[in-house]
Amino acid sequence: MTDTTVGRVSEVVAHVLELDVRTLDADTRLFGALPELDSLAVLELIAALEDRFGFVFDPDDVSGDAFESIGTLAALVDSRL
Repeated sequence: MTDTTVGRVSEVVAHVLELDVRTLDADTRLFGALPELDSLAVLELIAALEDRFGFVFDPDDVSGDAFESIGTLAALVDSRL
């Protein structure tokens, strides 16, 4: 996972969840920690990440573990690039 990917994923998360990107980093907890990240927001976030990075998530990749933190989500994105 690169700092660039973390930054870009943070920007997408901030946009979708209407958060201040300056409050997000690789260690920011996501699923279960941010009330803004409900099931609908997860779908919106997946679509936004697919658009931003130009790939389609494999349904098997979309798990609670992948959405544990910005860092785990960025690692998943890196693995798809």
